[in-house]
Amino acid sequence: MASAILAKYDFCVLITCFNHEQRLIRSLQSIHYDSKRYFVLIVDDGSAIPLSQTRLIEQLPDPPGIVILRLPTNGGITRALNEGLTYLNTNAEKGFAYLNEHAAVRYIARLDCGDLCTNDRFRKQVEFLDRHPDIDLLGTRCIFKDFISGDSYKYLAPHDHGRIMRQMHFKNVFIHPTVMWRASVTRRLPAYPDSYPHAEDYAYFFEILQQGRAAILPEYLVISEINPKGLSLTFRRQQLKSRIDVVRKYGHNRLYGILGELRLRLWMMVPAAWALKIKKWILFVKPIQHPS
Repeated sequence: MASAILAKYDFCVLITCFNHEQRLIRSLQSIHYDSKRYFVLIVDDGSAIPLSQTRLIEQLPDPPGIVILRLPTNGGITRALNEGLTYLNTNAEKGFAYLNEHAAVRYIARLDCGDLCTNDRFRKQVEFLDRHPDIDLLGTRCIFKDFISGDSYKYLAPHDHGRIMRQMHFKNVFIHPTVMWRASVTRRLPAYPDSYPHAEDYAYFFEILQQGRAAILPEYLVISEINPKGLSLTFRRQQLKSRIDVVRKYGHNRLYGILGELRLRLWMMVPAAWALKIKKWILFVKPIQHPS
C-alpha cells in the first residue's frame, strides 16, 4: 500500500483508533470525495483486535487508499498522532517532498472515530486552502451531538485570523476533528508537543500560529460525538490544567493571557456534568439529522 502514496493526493485524513472499529467505519463512511484524490492514514493504537484493511474496505462503497500503522501497545493519542506524522514525514524524505509539484500529499486533515463529516466538508476545505495560500491552518464550525439522546449544541468560533489569535487565549478555537493544514507545516513542526496531556492539539495549533495564519470556515461541516467515556470528559481536569500551561507558553498578549487563565480556572471549579449542561443550555439546537 505504501507505493500508492507516491501519487499526488489532495489530502490525507489522519485518524487514531483504539478498540473502536465500528465507530471508525461510521466516520469513514461519512467522507465524500474522489477516492483517488485522498488517502486515509489510520494509527491503530494497540487495539485488542487489530484493525483489518480488508474489513474496512468491505464497508466502504468507494474506498480510498488506506494505510494502517499498528502500534503494539496503547500509548495514547499524542504518541499515535506523532507516529502518523512521522510516517508522512519519512515518506516525504524518501524523495517526494511536500513542497514540489509532485508532492505526495498537499494537506493533512484530522477526524476522530465516531465523528461525521458533511458531504462537502473536504471539498470546501481544499478549495479554500487552494484559494488562500497564506493560510496554513483551517478549521470549521461543528456541532457536538449525543447520538443516544439526540441532544446537540453548536460550537461557535471566529473565522478571521485576528479574532482567532485573540480567542486562542481563552479556548482552543479549533475543534481537532475539523482541521486541515498544509502538509508543509509538518516539516517545520514534525510532532505534537507531548508535555501538555490531553491538550496536545491546543499546543500544536498555537505553535502553527506562531509563524503562520489561520482561518475557520463559518459553516457547520463536522458533527463531533459527545462521548461520556471520551478523553475530553474523562480527563477534563487534567486537560484544563494543560490548557493553562499552553496559554502561559504561547499566549502573545499578557492581558488576554491572564483573563484566559482565569476563565480556565473557573471552569475547573465546575463539574463536568454541569459544564456540559451549561453548554447545552446556552447553545442548544434542535435535533438534527447527521450526514450518512
